[in-house]
Amino acid sequence: MKFAQEIECLIRARYPILYLVSSEEGRVGEVLIEVAQRRRKKLFEWSCTTGLVPAGTSVQSQRARHAPTRDPLAALDQVVDQVEPALFVFKDFHPFLARGQHAVIRRLREIALQLKHSAKTVILVSPVLEIPPELEKEVTVLHFPLPDLAELGQLLDRVVTEVACFENVKIELEDDGRDHLLQAALGLTLCEAENVLAKIIAKYERLSAGEIPEILEEKRQIVRQSGLLEYCTTRATLAQVGGLAGLKDWLRKRLLAFTPEARDFGLPPPKGVLLLGVQGCGKSLAAKAVAHLWQFPLLRFDMGRMFGSLVGSSEENVRRAIAVAESVAPAVLWIDEIDKAFAGTQCAAVIDGGTAARVFGTLLTWLSEKAAPVFVVATANDVSLLPPELLRKGRLDEIFFVDLPIAEERLEIFGIHFEKRGQEPGAFDLEALVKASQDFSGAEIEEAIISSLYDAFDTRSTLTTAHVLESLTSTAPLAHTMAEQVARLRGWADGRARWASRTPKVV
Repeated sequence: MKFAQEIECLIRARYPILYLVSSEEGRVGEVLIEVAQRRRKKLFEWSCTTGLVPAGTSVQSQRARHAPTRDPLAALDQVVDQVEPALFVFKDFHPFLARGQHAVIRRLREIALQLKHSAKTVILVSPVLEIPPELEKEVTVLHFPLPDLAELGQLLDRVVTEVACFENVKIELEDDGRDHLLQAALGLTLCEAENVLAKIIAKYERLSAGEIPEILEEKRQIVRQSGLLEYCTTRATLAQVGGLAGLKDWLRKRLLAFTPEARDFGLPPPKGVLLLGVQGCGKSLAAKAVAHLWQFPLLRFDMGRMFGSLVGSSEENVRRAIAVAESVAPAVLWIDEIDKAFAGTQCAAVIDGGTAARVFGTLLTWLSEKAAPVFVVATANDVSLLPPELLRKGRLDEIFFVDLPIAEERLEIFGIHFEKRGQEPGAFDLEALVKASQDFSGAEIEEAIISSLYDAFDTRSTLTTAHVLESLTSTAPLAHTMAEQVARLRGWADGRARWASRTPKVV
């Protein structure tokens, strides 16, 4: 494990204090035990309930041993008194590093100077990162990685072996089922993964790729606890998106791009797309369909939740939201109407003291450097509000322009919405409806069908082509009321963006 090698290297280099950010104390403990054995060092563990005890001490014997060292200062004194080479693991030590704990912070600074010339290392393990300014130069922070596919595979194999003796439990992981199940479990801790596998077996008495939604539901709990991202449950499929054949083909080709086979082939995971275009033409629906196609959790990034009243809190909220998205990766991060969120960032210093510009900068840096498989789908209506830094290649894979649907796409859209509302598309004169709906967006076509349904229901009659035609003729499409803006969008997209439809011509 590369992370174990990195820790061992820092210990050999006599880094005095290591801070491991993780909620998986068990996995961290296993790694540190191996490192201590290789380096021939003793391993001690501390918590505020047990005090400082040798690693592996049972709970029963901990109650009576080293009770005075439950006090953090007394425990740190024991670190100094220890003569032999040793590793000292302090669990959940972050409350003692908060403001007001001057004695503990000062003692750690003094110990750090001594440890640089000894064979002892203090290792702080906590799910929360809390470092006072006094210790910033003495503490080395490491984020303990979540289980990879190999570790999750070992867990799955163990679970399968344990339930093999139960005749009522069916294991259906042939072909790519095992890979799909493990891919969905990425982002969970080993404990969370084990719990959800046990839940699936108890609930369905089988284990197969068909239960991936249960794993995504486990990830939903993680997102919900953060309060910064919205976990969107969607059943939208690409078949429910009318038209956009070019975008659909692009997405299908990247369906397997998150697999180890793709890495071996030399393919990096897709970064994301910007869907730019006319309102109501399916950009948000396409974002939801991507998550369904790839069987990834869909996280909605609401910029309004990011901005806080305290100085620096907005940037911290963005970093926390990004960390949550990466913790449940692979995932789809949906940033809806990003143009509204970052409009006017160039004059943000005057409007909000530069907060929006700093938030935007944090997001841009992450888009350029992110290594976690988080696929970003950003939607926008007005390209003039987007900063040029967002549009350059490298931050997102592609910019798609979503135009008004052409005749063939409108035909498909009518069929989708008629079927969605229990109507038989063959019972309508679709050719007449397509002709009457020129310059209509998909949302406007849907609204016209809904309006005609109200009319038919009011007269207790069957929905007919005449009802829909009347709704279409009584509606002024947005492409007419905002013709100049639509023309400007098309002009910008010509030669700068990829067309989501196979043809850039509107008929």
